[in-house]
Amino acid sequence: MKVLVTGSTGFVGRHVVPRLLEKGHEVVAMVRSMEKAMLLPWFEKVCFALYDLHDQQNAALKLLFDIDAVIHLAWQGLPNYKAQFHFEENLPAHYRFLKMLVNIGIKQILVTGTCLEYGMQNGPLAEDMSTQPTNPYALAKDTLRKSLQALQQNITFKLQWVRLFYMYGPGQNSNSLLAQLDRAIDNLESVFNMSGGEQLRDYLPVEEVARRIVMVLEHQDVDGIINCCNSQPISVRRLVEQRIFERNAHIELNLGYYPYPDYEPMAFWGDGRRFAKIMGDDL
Repeated sequence: MKVLVTGSTGFVGRHVVPRLLEKGHEVVAMVRSMEKAMLLPWFEKVCFALYDLHDQQNAALKLLFDIDAVIHLAWQGLPNYKAQFHFEENLPAHYRFLKMLVNIGIKQILVTGTCLEYGMQNGPLAEDMSTQPTNPYALAKDTLRKSLQALQQNITFKLQWVRLFYMYGPGQNSNSLLAQLDRAIDNLESVFNMSGGEQLRDYLPVEEVARRIVMVLEHQDVDGIINCCNSQPISVRRLVEQRIFERNAHIELNLGYYPYPDYEPMAFWGDGRRFAKIMGDDL
């Protein structure tokens, strides 16, 4: 299968591309700049399309006409979830782009969503629950999904909406929790400032997230929302303590230094039964 990957040099994309290559797929990696791409080990194994979603008058379009499927990971402006940019600029640009791909005949579109679409709902979160986004980023993602689902009423294509929860691993944002902790350990700091750590979250290694995204893509008959989650909640404090143990480090936790985020509930995790049912023996 020939697969277009947007956001290919991002946190998730840099793991999805090699997974696709391992599985024998041909990859067209869409990038806004070649600088980051040139640093990645798979640089010479893929075809690149220079393209800016916010400036879609681009000669790279000619590369898109023989694509079999799309993995749409791109999204600018994170982790600033509260910026109006997500709804005012990202949403229309991404919808126009994906609609254009459908209009030229691409029949399978996989888009990554976010657990923040569920809003402030606590407990296990299943795909058939209502969405209640409370920040511009989540609202933009949720509206994009609903707009694409409305488009399916007029044009036949598969929409695989893979809803991501929390991730960690190589390439993560330098301001993410575990990246900050690793930096503090590397710098031999004696104290690590964090929140109270009692919030429950759903975490997966980014390599596993990439594996699951490719698995969903390869199930071409699957349509709709699929949670990409661990299904096993863990407290943020426990996650941090595990990393400290793994690194055999000695660092004191300054719990309660930061307030709990106001855009997340205290306890939520994914219900992964649909993914398990779809994959069956492939797991």
